[in-house]
Order: sequence, then structure tokens, then C-alpha cells
Amino acid sequence: MRHLLLAAIAVAAPVHAQDRNDTARIMDEGLAHSQVMTTAQHLTDVIGPRLTNSPQMRQAEAWTQAKFAEWGLKNVRKEGFDFGRGWWINGSSVRMVTPRPIQLTAIPIAWTPPTQGTLSAPIIVAPMKSARDFAAYRGQLAGKIVLVSSPGTGSESTRASFHRYTDEELGKVAEFRFPRYDPAADAKVLREADFEKQRDAFLKGEGALAYATISYRDGKLVHGEGYMFEAGKSPSLPGVEIAAEDYRRLARLAKTGAAPTLEIISDVRYDDSDPQAYNIFAEIPGTDPKAGYVMAGAHFDSWVAGDGASDNAAGTAVVMEAARILSRIGVRPKRTIRFALWNGEEQALLGSLAWVEKNLATRGGPNDPPLVGERRYYEWSKRWPINPRPGFNDLAAYFNVDNGSGRFRGIYAENNPAAAEIFRGWMAPFNGLGMTTVAIGRTGGTDHVFMQSVGAPGFQFIQDPLDYNSRAHHSSADTFDHLKEEDLRQGSTILAAFLLNAANADKALPRPPMPTRPAVTDPFAYPDPEEHN
Repeated sequence: MRHLLLAAIAVAAPVHAQDRNDTARIMDEGLAHSQVMTTAQHLTDVIGPRLTNSPQMRQAEAWTQAKFAEWGLKNVRKEGFDFGRGWWINGSSVRMVTPRPIQLTAIPIAWTPPTQGTLSAPIIVAPMKSARDFAAYRGQLAGKIVLVSSPGTGSESTRASFHRYTDEELGKVAEFRFPRYDPAADAKVLREADFEKQRDAFLKGEGALAYATISYRDGKLVHGEGYMFEAGKSPSLPGVEIAAEDYRRLARLAKTGAAPTLEIISDVRYDDSDPQAYNIFAEIPGTDPKAGYVMAGAHFDSWVAGDGASDNAAGTAVVMEAARILSRIGVRPKRTIRFALWNGEEQALLGSLAWVEKNLATRGGPNDPPLVGERRYYEWSKRWPINPRPGFNDLAAYFNVDNGSGRFRGIYAENNPAAAEIFRGWMAPFNGLGMTTVAIGRTGGTDHVFMQSVGAPGFQFIQDPLDYNSRAHHSSADTFDHLKEEDLRQGSTILAAFLLNAANADKALPRPPMPTRPAVTDPFAYPDPEEHN
């Protein structure tokens, strides 16, 4: 296989002889001497889930710095940003005790308080999607465990849970999607973001003892996501997420007879000793201090139901392995190559956003009120104008890895057709490894988003989905077993090559236009009255 791959390099798009030699050395180190799975295994099996500011995340912050230093990276450091409380699960149990005893599959919701021992109470099914629903349950919730989700009827997927892209599907990924700007939809998102706080206050005021939500996946999977992490703003009531099958059983029993009684033990802990979360950085110094830098990043925080393997120990291990590969073969790039491990991504991309604000640009005017917590995610990119920092143009390229452990199949050019042409040449040596597609359009939801929002050259790779969206993402199934070794070796190798190409290019990658306030996509739309009640 190695001889075939090296032959593919020889017939690739024209590159300098030294570039071909560098690519061959990267491929040899990355494919034949990989340590990517060892890195991923330590992050998942040894350290475990890495909720921002939890003890496990503090371990990960220290361990990743130590590995970078061990591999010879320079300027290894952590940089803090304001976050909030640490929180972790020491132990938990949810049981139905009447009408018969059953151990339920459930998990505490992140940043909810402990039960202070065993909490025992009957349930009441009281679905609430907005503050409009509160009136229907006033006076009925005191002394109850409130099931706040609609139980639904269940669903069985008609698609296989594990999947790789076909050529036809890759073609669809590459189709351009028109941008949309809808201020009314943005306002709705902001209202929904505040609902969790409103519901917590309502339940407390009504005398409820705890609440439960339904898992959003069948198959006895749970997730435990919660977003009230700011200091002084934690939820008032213990909360648990119950597996969909167990939740529906409870709802059926409550509908047809006496309300079941639950026992909840939520032994969770807070840590307020350091409200700062920390991004981790390491570098391979460039030979030209005026040439700027290129960068690769992945978030290394996770949720706690599983071990944060596909999301995102996989991406973290790929970025770290690319660093190891390039350091091991002794590259001396023109531009500095920087590696970033982002924190707080799962809560609102807060780590990468803090770095963007410090190093690239701010948004909004001097009289705009400060944004904290989740609202930074929802509102920051809607503020105008963009105010570039002095170092804005120093970032020549950023590559993000955060789509599970699937094989790299291409890259999103993020509406930058000039960069797309360059990427096609860089991909040529790796066509035989499945890296074939450049999608002109954008992708979102992770740490390159705020770079793109200020006109910086941030990109993300197209990866085979595997079982990322069907069952692993954020769930109790997100463990080491769902990582694919050959895929991670391939991704690490390609990332290392892309970084070196970008670092040694005569010119930095073409930049997209500086964003300006867009026109409303549908200026003739009328607001929906229901959305404002």
C-alpha cells in the first residue's frame, strides 16, 4: 500500500520536489508509526468525560500540555477565559418504586444541584415547551417530580446506524446552499435559549421537588446536557434525563393509573475554586517571523454520559497526532504552525470565541452591553460592525476537526472558491485514501464558526458520518469502541500535510470578503403571532 501511495504522489498536481519529500515523510510517520489511538485511549479510558471546569478537564489540560512538550513542541501554554462553575457526577441512581421496582436508565442534567440523599416522590407528566404552558399546571406541582417533556410514541430509524458516504452523497455535500438572514428567527432562538431558566424558576415557585426530561434518542441512550453553568445562576432543582423507553413507560402508567413513585439519588458536585476555563496551545516555530501562522484546532471538552470519544477526543487526538508527526520529522516551516485545543465548545464555543475576540476581531459598537454565557454564542455574530485586531491578518489558515472519528473525505471551502482550487492540489496525494471532495459551501456548529464570522480563513473537513449523529454524539455510547483506527490515522496524516502546505506556501490562502450586515432574505414575511405569546 505504501508504494502505491508514494506513486500517487509522483503523478499528483505539480509541487516542488521538497514538498513531495515532505509529504512522503508525513505519510510514512502518520500511517506506519501512528500514536493517534494511544492518545485517544488515554483521553477516554483514563481521563474520561471532560466537562468544562470539571476535575477530569483539569486533568486533560495538564496531560495535553505534557504530551506536547514531550513531543518537542514549543511555547506550550494554557490561556484562560471566563466560564463559570465546575460540575461533575460522583454517583447517581433513578428507580421507579411503585407500582413495581425498576432501575431506570437515567443521568443527572449538567449543572443541576444534588438531591442531598434519596429524593422520593410521585411523578406528574407536565410537558412544557414555552412559558405559555406554565398556566396549565399552576397549583399541581408541589411535592412532585415533574416530567417536563412530551413522551411521544417512539421511533425506529429506517437507516443503518453506521454509514459511510457514497460518491453520490459526497456530491450532495458539495452542493452550494444559499445563505439566509432572518432576524425574526434569530429572535425566536434567543427566547428559546432563556426558557430553561424560566422553567426552573416556575417549578421552584410551584414547590416541585425535581424534574425529568426525555432522552432525544431511543435505544436506552442518555445525554445529560445542561447549560446553566454561570456562577450564581445554577438551577434550583435537581434534574435528570431519563431514557426514552423508560420515560414513556412512566407516562403510560401515569395516564392509566396511580402516578408512579420515583427515587432519585443525584450525587453531583460543584467546584467554584477557579471560574476560568483554559484553552491549550503549542507551536512549531516558523523561520519567517513576518509570515504569520497557520493553525489547527479541536475542542477537547465533552459531555459526561459517555467518555467524549467521537466528540471530541477523536478530533483532539488527530490534532495532537498531526503535531507529533510534524515535530517528529523535523519540519522547519516558513510560517509558525500552531495547535489549539479549545475548551467550552459544548456550552457555546466559548473558548474559541474568547480567542477570536483577543486575537482577531471584536464585534459591535462601544455602547453595546456585554454578553455572557450562552448569549455570547447567539448574539455575538449578529453585532455590527466587525472591528479587526492588529493581528487579524497574521492568521494564514485555520483547520478544524470536530465531526467524529470518520475518515476525511474532503474539505469545506467555506464560500471561498479561490481556496477551493488550492485545496484540490493539496488533496491529490491523498485521493487514494478517499480524500476527494471540495465543498464550496459552509459548515457550522463548531470552533471555526466565529473565525468565519469575522472574515478569517477557517475551514473544516468533510468526514464519513459513521454512527456519529445516529447514536454516539453527546450520548452514553460515546466511548473508545466507536473510534476507527484507520480513519484517525488517515485524518492525522492529511491534517499534517495541509498544515505544512499552508505554512510553506508562497502566499497565504486567499481570504474571504470581510462580512457586512446582510439583507433580510425574505423582506415580505409577516411575524407569526404564536411566536410572541
